[in-house]
Amino acid sequence: MLVRVQNPAGTNAERALIDWLRTWKDPASPHGVATINCSLFHQDRLHQFDAVVWTPTSCVVIEAEALVARQDGVLDIPLNGPWTINSEPAAMEGRDRRTPLDKSREHTFALQNWLSARGLGQRAVHGVALIVPLRGAELKIQQEWSDPSFDVILGNDPGRLRHYFDALAESEKHLWTANDIAVAFRGLGILPYLPAPQELLNEGFLGPIDITLWHGGPQQAQAEAYAEELAQAEKEAHTPAYAIEAPWYSPWKLYPRETGDIDMGRAFMRAALTVGMVIAFVWAIWFVVTAITTYGPG
Repeated sequence: MLVRVQNPAGTNAERALIDWLRTWKDPASPHGVATINCSLFHQDRLHQFDAVVWTPTSCVVIEAEALVARQDGVLDIPLNGPWTINSEPAAMEGRDRRTPLDKSREHTFALQNWLSARGLGQRAVHGVALIVPLRGAELKIQQEWSDPSFDVILGNDPGRLRHYFDALAESEKHLWTANDIAVAFRGLGILPYLPAPQELLNEGFLGPIDITLWHGGPQQAQAEAYAEELAQAEKEAHTPAYAIEAPWYSPWKLYPRETGDIDMGRAFMRAALTVGMVIAFVWAIWFVVTAITTYGPG
């Protein structure tokens, strides 16, 4: 998992989330790219996301909330209304009076519409509320209603979030490409955090790559290097096995032809160099033959 943190000064829940995501390095871990503390201005409203995680099969908006008081019992999650623990309001760290469910509804809806306006509307956006209790607290979640686009995960065990992404990967299809991620990063104004094409491909996002989507960002050079490597590999694949590579001093290497450009000076130098090399070659052969016939045996 590639983790891009736009603003490292977050809440306790966000710091815990960053630590967990950065441990997903082994081959069996969920693959993708996570952006922390990014925002979206959509329909005259600013939506601040705690995290947005793209995987090759999904896009997930995470609302991270930490409890600031030791509360044991059952976290009741109604369809509407405040969240409570044993009938007492859940003491969450954030100052926003909206519940994580309310924020998730607004954020996922806004991101879904924003992506749709950019041709990515058939890719569902999921919402997750990550609730991190104080250490040692005994807490359970009770959600009596079901919504396929929203889940609540108890953050007392990092394995729960990992299991969520594993289950999501099994149920979703391979939808997101490396170009889709580049389009999203450019539109969200976080182009400096866009990973290089090679990194996205290694995370399982599909190609091909449009390197112009990386232009203007810090990974532009890597994108162009990737395109050159791809072109070179394709050229080598179509080169016959018996083909001989011309040396660097070849007239066609020193004065190459350019498509759509007629340069008489370049053509003259190429022809003159070719004639000169032929004359030098013939002279060398004549010199060797003369030396052998003059000083050779007999």
